[in-house]
Amino acid sequence: MNNMHSLGGWFARRAILNADAIALTFGEKKFTYGQLADRIARMAAVLRERSVRPGDRIGYLGANHPDALVALFAATAIGAIFVPLNIRLSPAELDYIINDAGIGVLFGETASTVLVDAHRDTLPCTSWIGVNGAKKGWQDLDVLIDAATPDASVEPAKHDGIAAIVYTSGTTGRPKGAILTHGNLWSNDLNWLTAFDISSRDVALIVAPVFHVSGLFVLTTTTLMMGGHVVLASGFEAGAVIDTMERHRVTTSFGVPAMMLFLSEHPRFDGADLSSLRLYIAGGAPVSEPMLRRYAARGIPVSQCYGLSEVVSATVFLETASALDKLGSAGRAMLMAETRLADTDGTTITTPGEKGEICVRGGNVSPGYWRNPVATAATIDADGWLHTGDVGFIDADNYLFVCDRVKDMIISGGENIYPAEIENVLFDHPGIANVSVIGRPDDRWGERVAAVAVLRVGHTIDLEAVQAFCAGRLARYKIPRELHLLNELPLNGSGKVVKTILRAQLAALEETR
Repeated sequence: MNNMHSLGGWFARRAILNADAIALTFGEKKFTYGQLADRIARMAAVLRERSVRPGDRIGYLGANHPDALVALFAATAIGAIFVPLNIRLSPAELDYIINDAGIGVLFGETASTVLVDAHRDTLPCTSWIGVNGAKKGWQDLDVLIDAATPDASVEPAKHDGIAAIVYTSGTTGRPKGAILTHGNLWSNDLNWLTAFDISSRDVALIVAPVFHVSGLFVLTTTTLMMGGHVVLASGFEAGAVIDTMERHRVTTSFGVPAMMLFLSEHPRFDGADLSSLRLYIAGGAPVSEPMLRRYAARGIPVSQCYGLSEVVSATVFLETASALDKLGSAGRAMLMAETRLADTDGTTITTPGEKGEICVRGGNVSPGYWRNPVATAATIDADGWLHTGDVGFIDADNYLFVCDRVKDMIISGGENIYPAEIENVLFDHPGIANVSVIGRPDDRWGERVAAVAVLRVGHTIDLEAVQAFCAGRLARYKIPRELHLLNELPLNGSGKVVKTILRAQLAALEETR
């Protein structure tokens, strides 16, 4: 593979071509392409000084910060593997991921280092480098950067060489590391570049967290590839987002439906000058018709997409012109991707409107899961089709509609939550005999986590007790926000809970109240 196709390679080339252009803004800080390339080269030198070799794993734990991107480009430039870590996870969850990935060098933003400080002796890390300042036990990255001699050399990258590992919540309770190769990332960039014509004139506002593929690979790398301007927000706050859009004349942004709701509810939404915004990409869950019309009334084009970490970001994209005509659709397959529906025996479904499992294939599809051949074989077939576990149908115009989730995944505020992980924790509660976790509709977050439990004889429990039991064992957004107690759960012949019946039972109970 040509080095120009690797992340570290093409960015180094872009920095030569656009050295004086603004590449990145973070608060009041601005970086030209040349300045960002210099910092990347210095961080590469810092990593090499710590004996980081091709294939070694580099972790980043923190909220949005320029050095997350610097670490991504520096790691891939020297052939190392970048592993973003979700700061919303519990210490126990992070402990598992860091050990599973075998992270040697860990970059930690000061506010997030507390998540690992208490159990550092259980982790494989040999270097602890603090971002945005440092505290005891962490070296200050800025000090290391200032002392480093820039090393802009780029290691040869193979098309199937691993560039990043992104951990997804596991359906069996353990996270899985989706392998993303240099070829995957290159194909992903081409998909987005050709989907809506990103150019050097674009100003992309990134509010999605960089520990998710949406924050790293939807607009961020693609805008930088074209020589555009990335405005990185430290997090999401509706008023600040509107202010930033006005101030920087933002042209593109990405958000989940919950973010769209919060923006639309802000007092400044109707009066703000958002005329520069040519595209708002929504992902993570379908956007309702009222919300689409709300944005359309403000002249803000909204497009939707469908994807998952295993395809880097998205594989299906809905063009803005069809957003209302194809209401509820995720769109059509992107240029470098294929989509098909399969029935229960794997046969391709060709009849418009007939439901089947969504399968995707293309250069952006992960080759599998890190050190997990069983999960890989269960997800990716011999012909390279990734079986998503989602059910959908394709209409006569070849637009995909996602209508159910085989894996019962819950999407809350753009976060993917797998019930099995929560159920595994709740089964440890001494008062719970049986339990099932489902998603329930939520006006603000899309879905919320609901636990439905059967208690052991002589035990009582309430929602507060369940939440207290889960605290420290699960990330906060995974902790149940509803608790329902039943005498028994609906089971099929093999003893598994039938969640479709369970959802219907709860809906019926609500109607009688």
